[in-house]
Order: sequence, then C-alpha cells, then structure tokens
Amino acid sequence: MRKIAAAGLFLIALFFSAARVCAADGRVWSLERADAWYAKQPWPVGSNFIPSTAINELEMWQADTFDLPTIDRELGWAQSLGMNSMRVFLHNLLWEQDAPGFLTRMNKFLEVADKHLRTMFVLLDSVWAKSNRRTSTTPRASLLPGYGGCTVGPETGV
Repeated sequence: MRKIAAAGLFLIALFFSAARVCAADGRVWSLERADAWYAKQPWPVGSNFIPSTAINELEMWQADTFDLPTIDRELGWAQSLGMNSMRVFLHNLLWEQDAPGFLTRMNKFLEVADKHLRTMFVLLDSVWAKSNRRTSTTPRASLLPGYGGCTVGPETGV
C-alpha cells in the first residue's frame, strides 16, 4: 500500500510540475508563446514500440532482458520509414521491482531514442497482464495494451 501511495504522490508531483510550461529562465510561457511553439512542431507519425527481443513491456524493461542495441537499431528503422514519435508503455510492476534500475534504463532508452525520434511514455500501464515474465517456452502472441491476448500453439490451432 505504501508503494502505491508513493507512486501516487510521484504522479501528482509530476502532473503539477508538467502543467506549467516554463522558459529556460523559469518564467511561465504566455499562451501566445506556447501556441507558437506548438505550431512549429511536426505532425506526430509513429506507433507503439516494443523491441523484437521482448515479448511484452515488462521483458523490454527488466534488467536481464533490456536490449539497448536492438532498441537503437529498431528506432533507427522507424526513423528511416518517416516516423518521428514512438509511444512506449511503462508497467507499474517495473517500478515496484527495481525503481532505481528502471529509471536508469529509462534514461538510457531516452538517450538512444532522442537520436531518432520523440518518445511518449504511457505511465502505470498495468491493466493487461497478471504475469511479469514468460513462464514457458510455448510461443505466445504479445499481450499488448489495447489488444486481446491469445495463445499461439497446437492447443489453439494457431
């Protein structure tokens, strides 16, 4: 319960700090300045991202399966196809398991991603799966957010 409360406080602080767009000198931008900045931004073209070496977002971010070279290569491919943004899901279990390591891996991801495109993190995406690791060698379709999961194998005929 304490972890949930701490995560909630973190999100509230994040919301209030992000709610005010500030200039480098600390002043709040005027509505006109914010509109002018937004008008210069390119139309976002992208998709949800998970590297080919991960079965789901948990495997993407865990210390023993975080694959930065693949992430760099595949974000480069996305950029070469004309994409300029990528949505990346962050499960709350990752924070609960290893908050400092998770933040370190997020920073490494952003350093690589910033070479290619913009990133939009989806926070606390925990509504789609109960397991945090692949539990068998049976191939499975990823349980991606927004999609119904299905098992792939002889028992399903797929």
